[in-house]
Amino acid sequence: MRFRGLTIFVTGGAGFIGSAVVRHLLDDTDAFVVNIDKLTYASNLSSIPQAAGNPRYTFAKVDICDAPALRALFDRYQPHGVMNLAAESHVDRSIDGPGEFIRTNVVGTFTLLQEALRYWRGLEPARRTAFRLLHVSTDEVYGSLGAEGFFTEATAYQPNSPYSASKASSDHLVRAWRETYELPTLVTNCSNNYGPYHFPEKLIPHMIIKGLAEQELPVYGDGQNIRDWLYVEDHARALTLVLERGRVGQTYNIGGRNERTNLHVVKTICGLLDQHHPSNLGTRERLIAFVTDRPGHDRRYAIDATKIESELGWRARETFETGIEKTVKWYLDQRSWWQEILDRGYQAKRIGVG
Repeated sequence: MRFRGLTIFVTGGAGFIGSAVVRHLLDDTDAFVVNIDKLTYASNLSSIPQAAGNPRYTFAKVDICDAPALRALFDRYQPHGVMNLAAESHVDRSIDGPGEFIRTNVVGTFTLLQEALRYWRGLEPARRTAFRLLHVSTDEVYGSLGAEGFFTEATAYQPNSPYSASKASSDHLVRAWRETYELPTLVTNCSNNYGPYHFPEKLIPHMIIKGLAEQELPVYGDGQNIRDWLYVEDHARALTLVLERGRVGQTYNIGGRNERTNLHVVKTICGLLDQHHPSNLGTRERLIAFVTDRPGHDRRYAIDATKIESELGWRARETFETGIEKTVKWYLDQRSWWQEILDRGYQAKRIGVG
């Protein structure tokens, strides 16, 4: 099995993508996983059901801005690799409160790099050669595409929101620590993720839950903003491949080759809800309402995933159609998971209007 005898740190492992990575590592590899998460509003340890009693798993409630706590974890567990998924990630929240995004995404990444560098320098030569730090980022750092073309690993950065600017900053820090200090790092930039265990604030779960409740489905602007959708379990597989076989110092773009307008996504969800949980009030499309657009809303994202496909042999297994159906069915079958989030006080109200 892959990663046999190896210890891997996953920062942000109680978040959406992080928990998918932890589940994949526990289910499909022999790695010992240390899940490092400060447990923010969007974190949820119940997203990792296979962690309970698993001898290859431990959890540490630690903020990546806390250097002494990180140092203690490095010294105690002696990891062979680090996957950094700890981040504030919701664009709307970054508009209303950018400070926390700078703190976690920029200062936190800096702190993690410093502690990883200190630890790496103290390793014996063979362990130093094998060590990797994978920093997980977003396609939003590239800005907005026109009607044609794709983001590649050579696309210039042009972030347009406080969130994407904070992630761009963190990417540059990772590159600098590689070039200046020779820390063996890699960077990935992914397209929009979706799938099970997604916090209700994000577009797809937001629309599923509101559709079930027969509530208005708010679509920003004209609904023609385009995103490339990536099923989260496909992303988790890609990340472990990059950690295992990626070339140090390289960036890998990870996308699903599934471009869809936001309006198409919402209408697809409506159709699946009507099919699997019909309403006697009529089709869910009647609930769609166009609302004021998000400030600085990028028009189109699209990833060229040729590099990771050709170098590492990764392919997205899910099309948008297969993945979205799995996702809708999961939210129908796992109501207790997201209902608990609503019950503890989360309110799905509009934020980020500037």
